[in-house]
Amino acid sequence: MDDFDFDGLITFLGRRSDEILTLTLEHLAVVLTSVVIAAVIGIGLGLLVWDRPAARTSVITTAAVAITIPSLALLALLSPVLGLGWAPTLVALVFYALLPIIRNTAVGLGEVPKPILEAASGVGMSRNRVLISTQLPLAWPVIITGLRVATQMSVGVAAIAAYVAGPGLGQYIFKGLSSLGSKNALNYALTGTVAIIILALLLDGLFVLVARHTTSRGLRA
Repeated sequence: MDDFDFDGLITFLGRRSDEILTLTLEHLAVVLTSVVIAAVIGIGLGLLVWDRPAARTSVITTAAVAITIPSLALLALLSPVLGLGWAPTLVALVFYALLPIIRNTAVGLGEVPKPILEAASGVGMSRNRVLISTQLPLAWPVIITGLRVATQMSVGVAAIAAYVAGPGLGQYIFKGLSSLGSKNALNYALTGTVAIIILALLLDGLFVLVARHTTSRGLRA
């Protein structure tokens, strides 16, 4: 691989700016879509099992074991069934995003002090109303932390999804690795890697802002 040439990188970025922007938007879209799907599934499961110790342990353990499957292996298993591109990428990202969401939802709901729940019930609130109006708002900081972790994981796994022609910036990384020794090999790999890091930082900052504006002042650290 040629030595790094800063001027060459600037030229490379200028010529491919439209393509880089498209890949960045694709990466963002597949990550956000997968996290939304995982949030619906994960928070739903957390709501179902948080107060059932055996079920909670089983669900969290299953998700924890599942996440140990190497991403390349999972993508390789999914591609014969789902084909290439968006479908296996979305399934893999949802698969890996579930653990922190389920775990944080169950933990957050379980950590709400019992006296608060008893007081809410004592004023005539139903179980569902206590959950929605009291328990979920108090558990929200922990839940959104799970969403934040899931998003960061998804940004990284989405890059590997280029292995099955998945959308996003991973295409540049794989293109650079597959063309080692060529003029732009380093530029491709470096551009894809740095863009993914920047995207991860921006999304993390977005979650910080969302958490700050959706969390009760009394619960803010």
